[in-house]
Order: sequence, then C-alpha cells, then structure tokens
Amino acid sequence: MTEEMSNPVEAWLSQFELAIEHKNIDDLIQLFAEECYWRDLVSFTWNIKTMEGRDAIQEMLTSTLAHIQPTNWSVDGDVTPAADGSGMLEALLTYNTCVARGRAHVRINEHGKCFTLLTSITELIGHEELAGISRPKGVEHGVVMNRSSWLEEKEKELRELGGSDDKQPYCVIIGGGQAGIMLGARLKRMGVPTIIVEKREKAGDSWRHRYKSLCLHDPVQYCHLPYIMFPDFWPLYTPKDKMGDWLEMYTKLLDLNFWGNTACTKAVYDSNAKEWTVNVTRDGTNLHVLRPKHVIMATGMSGLPNVPDFPGADEFKGEIHHSSAHGHSEGYRGKSCVVLGSNNSAHDICAALYESGAGSVTMVQRSSTLVAKIDTQRSLCLDPLYSEQAVASGIDHNKADILLASMPYKVLTKVQAGVAEEMSRRDAEFYKQLVNTGFLLDMGCDGTGLFMKYLRRGSGYYIDVGASELVIDGRVKLCNNVTIDRIHENSVVLTDGSELPADLIVYATGYKSMNGFAAKIISPEVADRVGKVWGLGSGTKKDPGPWEGELRNMWKPTQQEALWFTGGNLHQSRHYSMFLALQLKARYEGLATPVYGLQEVHHLS
Repeated sequence: MTEEMSNPVEAWLSQFELAIEHKNIDDLIQLFAEECYWRDLVSFTWNIKTMEGRDAIQEMLTSTLAHIQPTNWSVDGDVTPAADGSGMLEALLTYNTCVARGRAHVRINEHGKCFTLLTSITELIGHEELAGISRPKGVEHGVVMNRSSWLEEKEKELRELGGSDDKQPYCVIIGGGQAGIMLGARLKRMGVPTIIVEKREKAGDSWRHRYKSLCLHDPVQYCHLPYIMFPDFWPLYTPKDKMGDWLEMYTKLLDLNFWGNTACTKAVYDSNAKEWTVNVTRDGTNLHVLRPKHVIMATGMSGLPNVPDFPGADEFKGEIHHSSAHGHSEGYRGKSCVVLGSNNSAHDICAALYESGAGSVTMVQRSSTLVAKIDTQRSLCLDPLYSEQAVASGIDHNKADILLASMPYKVLTKVQAGVAEEMSRRDAEFYKQLVNTGFLLDMGCDGTGLFMKYLRRGSGYYIDVGASELVIDGRVKLCNNVTIDRIHENSVVLTDGSELPADLIVYATGYKSMNGFAAKIISPEVADRVGKVWGLGSGTKKDPGPWEGELRNMWKPTQQEALWFTGGNLHQSRHYSMFLALQLKARYEGLATPVYGLQEVHHLS
C-alpha cells in the first residue's frame, strides 16, 4: 500500500477526484456516508446552500457538475483527528473550478466515507484582487504634466461616482454599519464601483450613539475586519466608541465611497433595463438619484426598532424611548426607571442606570431568557478557534472561519446542545441563584443554547457581564412573566395589576425583521416576495419552518432579482462579505452565474 493510500483522506480524495473527472455521479454518491452533508459557499451553486443526504447531493451534482468542472483537488496541510472528538479525520483542501479557485474542508468517518464536505469560493480566476505582488504602485514615476495627487484623484472619484449617467455605481449598499462597510471594502478591492449610503454622519456612528456601557461581548480574535486586523494590544472586548473610531478609520484608509448624512427614501427595480433607481437625500435636503445594477440592504441583522404602543403613553410626564436611543444614564440619578425586556440591551441598560445612581431600576421580563456567563461562553464556544491559544497553534481567524463554516447547521445544532449542557453543569450554582429570584431562564426552547438561539431569531439571550448579579441580589428589581398593560402620568401598570412608579421607561423590545426596510424603501410586495430574512426555519417559536439549512436570504440571491441582504455580527460580516462580494464581482465581469437551489417563496403572512 502506498503512503498516499494509507491515509484515508488522501484515499477518499483520490476516488472523489476520479469520479468528478469522469462525471460519474453514482460513484461520487457512494463516497458519502448515509448521513452526510455538503455545504457550498457559492463555488458549485452560485448560492449559499447545504445539501443534506445523498439524494440532495446527487440532485445538486446532476445540475451543476458539467458547467462547474472542478479540478486540481489537493490536501492543504495536515490530516488531523476531528476537533469534535468524533473519531473522524478532517483536512483542508484546495481546488479549482472553471472560473474560480476554492478552498474546502472534509470530515471522513471510520469507514472511509465523507460525513461533511464544505466547498467555498476564494477568488475568480483572471479577476483577482490587486494585492500582494500585483498591488497598485500608488504613483506614476517620471515627468507627468499637470499631475493629479492621490488626494485629488480620490476626491474626483467621490465627486464623480453617481454624479452622471456614465459614472454610476454598479452597487449601492444601503447602510454604513459594520456589514455595509466590510462588503464595501471587499468590492473596492475587487474593482467594483460601489457607494455606501448611511443616514448617520460618520462611519461608526451606529456604535457611538448607543448607550454608554455598550461593549462587544465577543473577543477581539473573533472580530477582525477584512484586510486590517486589530493590533495585538487591542482590548479583548472592544468598547463601543473605540469600535466607532475603528470603523471610521477603516473607511478612510480603504478609500471607500461612503456617503454620510444620506438617507435612502425609495428604490425601484426596472426588470427590463436590469437596474435600480435609488432616491437618496444628502444632508437632509438634496435629492440625488443613483442607478446601480444591484442594491444591498445592510441595515442591520434585525431592522427597525420594535416600539410597542401602550395606552396612556401620550400622557406620561417622564421620558420614554427605545433602547436604540438610550445614551448616557447619568441624567437619571435618583429617578425611578422601568426597563421593558430582559435580553442584552435590557441588562446592560439596567446595570448602567444602577451604576449611575438611579433611585430604582426594575426589569420587566415578558418571557424566558437564555443567560450565559461571558467567560464560560468564550471558553466553550470561541476559545478553540478564536483566541491567543488558537493563533499559537496555527489557527488564525481565516482558518477558524473555514473550520466553523464546515459545520452544517443541522450538525451544529447537536454540537451546541452539548455545549449548553456543559454550560449548565459548570454554572449550576449561578443558574440556581438566578432562578430563585423568579427569573425565567431557558437554554433555548430545545436546549440548544445561545448560538442557535441567535441564528434562529437574533434575540432572547443575555451574555452576562455583571448585570445578573444585580438581579440576584435585588439591586435591580425583577417583575417576571408580565408586560406593561397601560401607562399613567408617573407610573406603569403591569398585566398582573401591579403598579410601578416611573420617571423613565426604556423599551428594550428588540427589532423588527430586516425585511421591514425592504418593505419601507422598496415595497411591501417585494418584501413579501423575498420572504423572511434571517433564521433557519427550525420550527421554533420565532423561527417557523420549513427548514432551510442556511440563514434565510442572507448573502445570497433572493426572489427579487438584484436585491441582496447582508448583516450579522463582526465575524459573520467579515466572513460572508467575501462570498457576497464574489457573487457581485462575477456579475460585474459578465460571468455566467447559474443559481442552484434559490430559496423558495415563503410569504411573510
């Protein structure tokens, strides 16, 4: 037996490549286990799609293999035991298609069969980014009459792009938060003319204008942006204003076409001309019309603030605002404060109000909340891939992104259930104390923990950075399993009949679907055609089926031609912006992009 054939991964890959070369799909399917998954990030499907089971894989290959023409498969690095302790072997792979280079990851079971396969696009052949040895010079040496400086050229681009019919952007990104900026950076490096429109003045203002105590709950190793990493002296958890400064700096250093103080008021797609008409107002008054080929909604993972309407609110003599509008808490010293909600924002704001000397702080908990202690969450979920220890072992954030993406969501659900069980065991005394206060606690409706709850509905959890201690010892009062029934001049009445004095009411009630921005800016009909945005279709309370196996309508084609969505935390915005940008770049260059498995219409109603 040769050394190559003694390695189960090499042996499997040899058979896999031979079957692909001969387009023998029957032989290909036999290389997969009975329970198997193939997750594709654009490379085979021009979509983000997970095929679950042999039949689904066979259907995909029958549709795509002939025109994808994958070749040059090779193991990239070492073959190692799977990190999940399953006894399988795993390895990174590289390969090419007829138009792109790709990176893959495979897990092989004890029978030499594939359990999971991830394929992902990394760059388009012949349309690579101008980086490394092909980076631009930045200057034209020699004598150049009437030379323009770098600054003059930059200002010219900002002035001209979108200013005339022959200088229109190919893409308009609506929203200049982290997701919009990272996608804009990818497209800039790929040479795709793009404008980012943002209603706030500066990049980063979406962070600066939040409540004072806001700080990232994810460690810095998980949160790098494309092209520019945080320095090694950066805080482990980034404060909001520092994050705002970083995003503003990032847009400047990467020369992004960022239009601040610009609100999108209307967008209409012409299916005949294959372009959008996008109306924006700059500096509050100046109407500007853009005609891009693609519109990308980057308005946040959630969307418009969810502001309830309670009887009597108009007569309230104090202050009422949504958590998204809550800034400093110092102005409420000695005041009676009621916070409606019990997730991250609610806990953070309650803690900030207490620390600032509020007379009383009451959290009104409407339904159960998942709570995870930040150190436990990090050690169980993130440290193996995103930590100094991981970097020292050779896992930087780019490799970590591939390893995390290689886990299909159905498999990840099982893994996260084990994580939630271990979290409950480690912090049993903490959870006992919290429940004894009357706090309504859960580990996800099916016990699958924080990460799955985030993917399914984007809310319903708190990463504990100290506020739970205030609830446990009563410094923050708790009213559970109730909500506000009505509001009086100086108080709120809850649905159990109890009455709380109030000078401040904060609605920490979350956000509506990102789809709501599409309904507002484009039309309710388009929003309905696209369907739900975010969630997996898991059949849980806020994530109704059918099962999609991927986040709905995120970073991939939708039922509305030339309309895309991006969002999520810093990790997701970084990792998935590459796949969305490559889809847009391929269309910009006129490449064929036949989409396999376009998400079906599931009307909002």
